[in-house]
Amino acid sequence: MKYKKNWEETKQKFENYWKHKNTGTPLMRIVAKKPDGTPLPEELKSRNITDRYLDAERIVARYRHYCETHEFLAESFPNLSVDFGPGSVAGYLGSDIVFGEKTVWFNKCVEDWDKTPVLKYDRKNEWYQRHIALVQKCRKLVGDDFPICIPDLMENVDVLASLRGAQDLIFDMMDEPEKIKMRVQEVTEAYQRYYDDFYHIVEYEGGSAYTCFQIYGSGKTVKLQCDFSAMLSPDNFRQFVQESLRQQGKKLNHVLYHLDGPDAIRHVDALMEIEEIDALQWTSGDYGPDGTLEEWDVIYDKVRKAGKSLWVKVYTGPFEDWIRNTDRIVQKYGSHSLYLFFPDMSIDQAEKLMTYAEEHWSDVPGTFGR
Repeated sequence: MKYKKNWEETKQKFENYWKHKNTGTPLMRIVAKKPDGTPLPEELKSRNITDRYLDAERIVARYRHYCETHEFLAESFPNLSVDFGPGSVAGYLGSDIVFGEKTVWFNKCVEDWDKTPVLKYDRKNEWYQRHIALVQKCRKLVGDDFPICIPDLMENVDVLASLRGAQDLIFDMMDEPEKIKMRVQEVTEAYQRYYDDFYHIVEYEGGSAYTCFQIYGSGKTVKLQCDFSAMLSPDNFRQFVQESLRQQGKKLNHVLYHLDGPDAIRHVDALMEIEEIDALQWTSGDYGPDGTLEEWDVIYDKVRKAGKSLWVKVYTGPFEDWIRNTDRIVQKYGSHSLYLFFPDMSIDQAEKLMTYAEEHWSDVPGTFGR
């Protein structure tokens, strides 16, 4: 792999992480800015929406510049995301995708489920064809220098919410639950075929990386989620979502679940009942505190009790706080089942962090469960 010095060791660390048997320090995403790195040249900056999302040559050129001006240390590794926004399966199933300056929207397209055809895999869909062609072109430009990520496809009722609209979907769940469960199953089946198409293009040394979350694993690696769960009761989550996640997990090799927002915490028990979920990542919501806050231990305790790994994002406060706050997490939960995602930092900060980790976070059994 280009731009990465300890790739073989990193791959093994990820394999151990998925098995909850990591040795040495926790897995750490540490990317350091090179002292002599130059800013992105004006000629490479995004000129318009098409340039940002659809121009393979410029997407790859921008990321290569990032790779050339940064060091990928610890378990970080170069990997290129080629997303059509979070939830592109909705686009493949009929929604129109609208690219914005800061986000992507999926226009509602279902007015009546009774008049809506089966939601099924469609290779002729325009958005699918554009997306798959873009990923193919990026892979050709990148070669084997680094992985192209599986896009943020999205699944289950999150896709239905894009197609139908969140408010209407809530009413549908109350009025016609069996129809919605049927539609969730249709999305689940279509999702896997779309995932497999992208996997066959981006498979890298027998494994795959998943966008945004900076994870890698042998075989089919994925992030699953249900942001719509913030509007569901625990019973409704088990009714409409749990089985879909279980089915997906059975067809994949490594599964990270993305739990987003305080209103989703009530579903942790149901998630931990899904054997196929290997690890959980918690996000406190827009502009909320990072994953090291002691308040989140109520989540982490259940995850570790279920024998699953943790993925923790660290960003609150100055650099010194990152180390201090993370130290609490490592000492409590140990280093064997822990991934730590740090923001980009300077070389000096990276060296200080890795030195501290070697001295204080190596093979820590953790106090939890003793």
